[in-house]
Amino acid sequence: MWGRSLVGSDTQLNQRSYYEASVERGPVRVPLQEHLKVDAVVVGAGFTGLSAALEMAQRGLSVVVLEADRIGSGASGRNGGQAIVGYASGQGPFEEQLGQADADRAWAMSLEAIDLIDRRIAEHGIDCDRRFGYVYVAESARKARELRAEMDGLVARGIAVDWAEGEGVRRHVDSGRYQAAARETRSGHLHPLKYALGLARAAEAAGVRIFEHSAVTALQRGDTLIARTARGQVSARFGVLAGNCMLPEYGPAVAPEIAPRIMPVGTYIVGTAPVDAAVAERLIPGDAAVCDNNFVLDYFRFGADHRMLFGGRVSYTTMTPHNLQATMQARMAQVFPALGAVPIEFVWGGFVDISMNRAPDFGRLGHNLYYLQGFSGHGVALTGLAGQLVAESVLGQAGRFDVFARLRHHRFPGGRLLRTPSLALGMLWHRLRDVV
Repeated sequence: MWGRSLVGSDTQLNQRSYYEASVERGPVRVPLQEHLKVDAVVVGAGFTGLSAALEMAQRGLSVVVLEADRIGSGASGRNGGQAIVGYASGQGPFEEQLGQADADRAWAMSLEAIDLIDRRIAEHGIDCDRRFGYVYVAESARKARELRAEMDGLVARGIAVDWAEGEGVRRHVDSGRYQAAARETRSGHLHPLKYALGLARAAEAAGVRIFEHSAVTALQRGDTLIARTARGQVSARFGVLAGNCMLPEYGPAVAPEIAPRIMPVGTYIVGTAPVDAAVAERLIPGDAAVCDNNFVLDYFRFGADHRMLFGGRVSYTTMTPHNLQATMQARMAQVFPALGAVPIEFVWGGFVDISMNRAPDFGRLGHNLYYLQGFSGHGVALTGLAGQLVAESVLGQAGRFDVFARLRHHRFPGGRLLRTPSLALGMLWHRLRDVV
């Protein structure tokens, strides 16, 4: 999942998002300017917060959502749009920390997260360019062996996989860059901002009140939570911290004790001019989303209007990489030479909030304040599950939420000042490993 706007020149860069250019948002929802008392207050109007709000409202609770900017203006409106089974961490942390039975429960819930997307699309009439099909690719013999082991794990868990090597790769991705590819149809992709705006409409129809431009400046804890904004406040029995409101880089630190457990990592996308539909179908047959298995990875797909949306290129310093558009276009041309001369019309980026072990970090602060963070690039699907689990827990059914809450998470080393340089050094090592 991606965080708030990038710094410096990135504010201008984010205004060039293809997603923003392809939706009609409607009027701005008014900022909070009153004192309200409700059952639950949610901080953040992205996938996570909107999902939690919708689920709680459907269970009869009164809910207010406070958003610092606009709905989907952070992670949920700018990500790669890939809805993927499983976890960025793999099953390892679950099996090692929780045992096989709860690891299996976590895996089953990741499949449920995919199904939840489609159930919400159907129930609420959300038009978000939903597509099925996901291709995993590997650039080297070593990466191909690693990918085969990963795919064998999917098959063992009931996911059908179509494996290809050598020239056979081209039936999944028409590129000479990859030595192996595997396609499955449980995962897929969608237009993330359209989905976020659809969730907001569904939540409001269920009675949720959403206030935009209403950053939480302070959060008083206790049996009654009080969330204060510049012009108002919300008192509630329960609270949900949804997204990067935990990171001091993006505003007042409402939960400083858990902020060191996630790290903002910048990642970027370019959108080309539309290409001919036949070209798009030849390059990625079946309109799948694609991702390689490098640690510093590339991910790409065609949008509904046949624009290539090509993502990758990371930053560990919160600053946009130099000469970003040309660099991204060159990376895309290495994968698809046929697209090398296609104009780039959009460039944007955002932050993935990764945890140390890349497993999601869910838990409570006290008995009534929930936090949901560390989706580590799998947030399109897992955020919906997270919201559902919080709603269950608030109403006394905490068993599924506690599967995740039992996972232990470590702080990134170096503290506030040194954790970013420390991560940059670590990522450089992984980048070198990718090319070996």
